[in-house]
Amino acid sequence: MPDPIQNRYEFVILFDVENGNPNGDPDAGNMPRVDPETGLGLVTDVCLKRKIRNYVETVKEDAQGFRIYIKDGVPLNRSDLESFAALDVTEKTVKEKKKADPDLDRKLRDWMCQNFFDIRTFGAVMTTFTKNALNCGQIRGPVQLSFAHSVEPVVPQEVTITRVAITTEADAERKGTEMGRKYIIPYGLYRCEGYVSANLARKTTGFSEEDLDLLWDAILNMFEHDHSAARGKMAVRELIIFRHDSELGCAPAWKLFESVKVERTDQESPARSYRDYQVTVDETALPAGITCRRMA
Repeated sequence: MPDPIQNRYEFVILFDVENGNPNGDPDAGNMPRVDPETGLGLVTDVCLKRKIRNYVETVKEDAQGFRIYIKDGVPLNRSDLESFAALDVTEKTVKEKKKADPDLDRKLRDWMCQNFFDIRTFGAVMTTFTKNALNCGQIRGPVQLSFAHSVEPVVPQEVTITRVAITTEADAERKGTEMGRKYIIPYGLYRCEGYVSANLARKTTGFSEEDLDLLWDAILNMFEHDHSAARGKMAVRELIIFRHDSELGCAPAWKLFESVKVERTDQESPARSYRDYQVTVDETALPAGITCRRMA
């Protein structure tokens, strides 16, 4: 395994949506998520992690060390059992082997980290066997994302649609079309903040520089292979990365995030494109030991 990263990072993701629903709320008829007090649009961290996982799965195609643990159609227990088989552990022998090898839990955890990119990155809860002693433990990953929120309040719109595809024979006899609806946001620019802990990478998962480069690539391209009519036009506009000169960091994260300003260039009309905003980073005010990198 490559050596784990040695530097702490914070980062800001700016992405936008045009005439689409970036993250529907199933408890509200799949409306775009909105903070009811401020009107700001919301996108959950798990939604963004799903896009990152999907991109890595697309480009790596289950290559050794870059498989995805949380994926559609694959029960978690199935992946957990692979680590047990690799270490020759079964439900009948697990108690004996744990007595003989006190490091067995760590070895199971390390095997999962070595084989699954998303466990090395985001961590995982792998205590899925409740009736016996078989489990791979819980891992807190070095990479964490916040909820994304829109820079300005968004106005979800309900659009009525019709379709000529009739569901049943009975319906076909009495009507020629069916009605439907979809929710969209005409335009919204969203901001997400994230953290990369070199300390957790070293102590727990072994998250490496190769993994970090893949993470940046996945963030920049997480919407490029995920287009759909429901989500409209979505794109990552910029990734702003703050690198610390040490493992534990040189400054509080909030100071770095506050140095990123997103402001409207024209206040007289609603924003309808990324060009309606200006993004600046006050690099002259960054604390010592911090370097900034902007990727688009």
